[in-house]
Amino acid sequence: MLIRNKRMFGLGMVLCISFFTVLLAIFTPLFKGKNGLQFADDSFNRLSKGSSYFIPKVAKNNDKFMGKMFAATIKVDKPEDKPGEAEKRAENIARVFTTAGAGVEVTGASVKIEGDLGKVLASTLQDSDVMYKNQGEAIKARYGAEDEKKIFRQWHNALTKITKELQKDKKIEEAKMVSEVVKKAVEPAYNFYGVDAEKVIDHAGMLSGLLIFYVAYTMWWGYAIFYLFDGVGLSMKKAKVKKEA
Repeated sequence: MLIRNKRMFGLGMVLCISFFTVLLAIFTPLFKGKNGLQFADDSFNRLSKGSSYFIPKVAKNNDKFMGKMFAATIKVDKPEDKPGEAEKRAENIARVFTTAGAGVEVTGASVKIEGDLGKVLASTLQDSDVMYKNQGEAIKARYGAEDEKKIFRQWHNALTKITKELQKDKKIEEAKMVSEVVKKAVEPAYNFYGVDAEKVIDHAGMLSGLLIFYVAYTMWWGYAIFYLFDGVGLSMKKAKVKKEA
């Protein structure tokens, strides 16, 4: 290989070798038994959870729905269900809604639910708060369930379908409230279950460091390739504009 500029080529090699040395370190469990990617992912998950606690605000918005009655019939079967799965799901949905004080009638994979919307959503928010705080044993005890995530997931399975039924009935305000409970309470509580919440302000230095490192490391590789190519005589220059005679 013909090297035209030894200085640039050598600089590119140094950047290249150091880049892969750091990459090897990133994939080595040097961060409390985790590699760099796992550490960063866990850190961002904790910070994301700490910024996703909207339950008290949603509970306040739900106060005006206390005493508002609703009725909906939903089908909970899925194309990928194995025999008996849909019926089991319907029974679990009946369990959480009955505990919330609603009247429930199960027919196969179909569930008819009626009751006080505000009270039902208050029960949903109560469970969401418990799950958000990683207190799964309380969910197991409340519903006599073996798997807290499986029983809690029934709120999402049912409420997303109830939202659509309310929209069909032109009950837009009620549908919006149910959707808010799902998106701001049920989903964060379920998705971040088992993750310890941390506030961004308490880890501003670490967060800034990770973001700066990401940008610098990306540029690191770019400059390594640039200098290597420059060292062998390959470079990018602006094309000259040809003037017409």
